[in-house]
This record gives sequence, structure tokens and C-alpha cells, in this order.
Amino acid sequence: QVQLVESGGGLVQAGGSLRLSCVASGRIYVMGWFRQAPGKEREFVSAIRSGGTTYYADSVKGRFTISRDNVKNTVYLQMNSLKPEDTALYYCAADRARFSVESYEYDYWGRGTQVTVSS
Repeated sequence: QVQLVESGGGLVQAGGSLRLSCVASGRIYVMGWFRQAPGKEREFVSAIRSGGTTYYADSVKGRFTISRDNVKNTVYLQMNSLKPEDTALYYCAADRARFSVESYEYDYWGRGTQVTVSS
């Protein structure tokens, strides 16, 4: 069983930046981020394979950057040019075997970290 612990959320003004971190208790193949706003379904944000291949939702391309440190079993999400519509609970997710944009495919989940962007 792999445990995921997120950190780095907070309140920021539109146009600002935040950096999320997620530490895994063990080695994992794919690490990524999903988010869920009130009244909406959980949606894919970004993911990265252990080899470095990255994936992004169209809504965050050019603004968010995902990276990982395989030694520290940590994934980061640098979020720039934040918009009020980025406000959500951000979840770290991990999978042992495959990449997917579907939340139900992921084996492990963190508890989430809140990101609030004010206008």
C-alpha cells in the first residue's frame, strides 16, 4: 500500500502562483494530479511517468508544469497564471502500471489540498 501526502495549497490572487507537492511512501510508476470544484466532477489536471513523460489537461497547458524527483518519490505541480476557475481541491494520484486521464484507473489517492484563487 502506497500513501500519498499533498502540501502547498492556499489562497492566491488571480495571476499568482502556487507549487503543490506530493510525497509517496514508495516507488510508483505514474504520479499525477486531479482536481474537484464544488458541484463538479473530479477532473484530470496533469500526470508524469517515472521516465519523465508528461501529460496535461488542455485547460492548464502553458500555465502548469509537472515534475518529479524519483529519489524522493515526490511529484510537484507548479501552477502559474492562476485563474479563479482553477479553484478546487487538488488530489495527488498514483498508479502502479499505466497512465490514464480517468480517476477510476488510479490505485492510490491523497486526501487533497485546497487551492483558492481570488479575482
